[in-house]
Amino acid sequence: MSRVEARLAELGYTLPPAPPTMANYVPCVQTGNVLYTSGAGCYVNGSPMYLGRLGSDVTVEQGYEAAKVTVLNLLAILKNEIGDLDRITRIVKLFALVSSEPDFYEQPTVINGASDFLIEIFGEAGKHARAAAGTSVLPFNNPIEIELVVEIS
Repeated sequence: MSRVEARLAELGYTLPPAPPTMANYVPCVQTGNVLYTSGAGCYVNGSPMYLGRLGSDVTVEQGYEAAKVTVLNLLAILKNEIGDLDRITRIVKLFALVSSEPDFYEQPTVINGASDFLIEIFGEAGKHARAAAGTSVLPFNNPIEIELVVEIS
């Protein structure tokens, strides 16, 4: 078991299988020592954890938890690509979209679920640049979508 997966276990989480793609794209692209993930959502065993928009259908607390589950899915994608999550030397950037009602302004608070979790897992190497933007709708009525850029050894 990798150090990263051991840390996840300490925190009470297990890595799920990598989620399948839902359209014509690849889940991850490597160029040099940098990996770019496609967007992922908050799926558990192939089913959405939540559906709808923040500010009406999904609470801030639920969105925060959904962001953590999305990180687990992204780590599964990365493991599928590189074999060993201990190869990750830095979380470089996180980009997130939050399906939001027009008067919802707490996208950063929701995406803190992902950022806080990455720092819990990777420590200093988990600190990253970030964007958290609101949008009116996401594919399949997902409440959030997150992409990662990571550096590997």
